[in-house]
Amino acid sequence: METFENLVRAEFAPKTTYLNTASNSLLPARTVAALQDAVRLRAQGRPLDSLYADVEACRAAYARLAGVPVERVAAGATVALHTSLIAASLPPGAEVLTAEDDFTSVLNPFHTRGDLKVRAVPLERIADSVRPGTALVAVSAAQSADGRITDLPALREAARAHGARTYVDFSQTAGWLPMEADAFDYSASITYKWLLGPHGAAFLVVPEDLGDLPPVQASWAAGEDPWASCYGPVAELAHSARRFDSSPALFTYAGLRASLELIEELGVDAVRAHDLALADRFRAGLAALGHEPVPAPGSAIVSVPGLGRLQPELSASGIEVSNRAGNLRASFHLYNTAADVDRLLEALPG
Repeated sequence: METFENLVRAEFAPKTTYLNTASNSLLPARTVAALQDAVRLRAQGRPLDSLYADVEACRAAYARLAGVPVERVAAGATVALHTSLIAASLPPGAEVLTAEDDFTSVLNPFHTRGDLKVRAVPLERIADSVRPGTALVAVSAAQSADGRITDLPALREAARAHGARTYVDFSQTAGWLPMEADAFDYSASITYKWLLGPHGAAFLVVPEDLGDLPPVQASWAAGEDPWASCYGPVAELAHSARRFDSSPALFTYAGLRASLELIEELGVDAVRAHDLALADRFRAGLAALGHEPVPAPGSAIVSVPGLGRLQPELSASGIEVSNRAGNLRASFHLYNTAADVDRLLEALPG
């Protein structure tokens, strides 16, 4: 019988102490093999039908992880493009509530509109800051800079009480924390972090009624029958969220299919337990050294103020972490071990 550890060890053999999944993940061996197979198909001039099937398999897998019907999932390339669709749907003067210093892809499309009222508040006050007239609340489920987790249940209730729509970016939690995307109007995630995929794929979840989003980036891939409507204007857009698709990066989705299969085999709950145990071990070790991380209970991301300057030195010694706003950011995922945590702790000043 395959165990969690056996499955993971068969897929990963890092040459560094890699604690930087919040930037991008390691690729599983099965994903590398799938990418190689996809490239070989094209190099040999063989049909690419199986690669288009990979896109749909990935859409279905993401829908299962998000807990929504597959018809509500659009496949694209970046969170910023998905945010742009939502920004384009808002009327001039609409108020968008955001968290201070959230990740740019969640914020910038609302600012570049130029005619929206974008209001930023501290993350811990975002639920209390929803008010009459707030059209949309846009926030990351976990902050990229320091791992702080948004109180999404409180935010959902506040938004419902005031008739505001909600948009959640799950990029820093999808793969280790249950998404419950059905609880929000819109949500998105890239797939090259905790979902273990290559760069170039992202998903958007929309409401059952498609949320009044204008398909401003509709391409041939957005047609109800794409291959029958790829010349001239698309006469009939897809009746599902696929109308918001952008033309897929086929190699990426070929690899991503294998990555998502691994996440589903392991189970998000098991991944979460593993990741949080390591993060808690690191927090305890930091306390013993006299360092206090940014408070982020229940997060797989740990950020230590003032130590970001050590990132180049740590990298040179084979320990990969990030420097974010002067903070040392370590992120723990399924391929990490207690030995990885201890090696990082031993490299930090006491």
